[in-house]
Amino acid sequence: MTATLLLARHGQTVWHAENRYAGISDVPLTETGYAQAEALGRWAAAHPVDAVWTSPLSRAVVTAEPACRALGLNPSREPDLRECDFGVMEGRTLAQFAQTDPDAAAAFRADPVAHPFPGAEDPAAAAGRGAAALRRIAAAHDGERVLVVAHNTLLRLVLCRLLSIPLGEYRRVFPRLRNAAVTELRADAGHVGLISLNVPCDRETA
Repeated sequence: MTATLLLARHGQTVWHAENRYAGISDVPLTETGYAQAEALGRWAAAHPVDAVWTSPLSRAVVTAEPACRALGLNPSREPDLRECDFGVMEGRTLAQFAQTDPDAAAAFRADPVAHPFPGAEDPAAAAGRGAAALRRIAAAHDGERVLVVAHNTLLRLVLCRLLSIPLGEYRRVFPRLRNAAVTELRADAGHVGLISLNVPCDRETA
């Protein structure tokens, strides 16, 4: 059983442009974000893609729309691909958090899995649900190439889980996934390999 998973982070949102955490909050794309979505659609039209899956959050669904339109596909939504809930950090920047609670911010920077934000989802649990979702998608698309549009923190945690990298290192090993850039994974008989990472589909907008 072999599937190719093409992971893409959604386009830029208003909060991300301001470096604010936007976990489970439904935040709209910026004009740049829409341009990134269109670039991903052009990329998908030029590469073989058999199916499209997205997070249920609107920023991921909207980002996938140009690709679905170009490919003539209806997207499937997977609830377990939603972004992590960042608790008290929803809508805030890390710099703001550091001003009000410098010790907690320092602990988060040192190990964001052992010391998540107050009220946030357990990062290890998020990694588990996201990895399980990708494995289900891969199993449902044997021999196919699947575009998966989801989120920055969730995908970085999932990459660590699938590639046997310590979860607490996700911010250092994967500093960020570019908006609408593509990371290619090969899922083969339960094993996952990294083919490419964070490749912009349009270098002018990604």
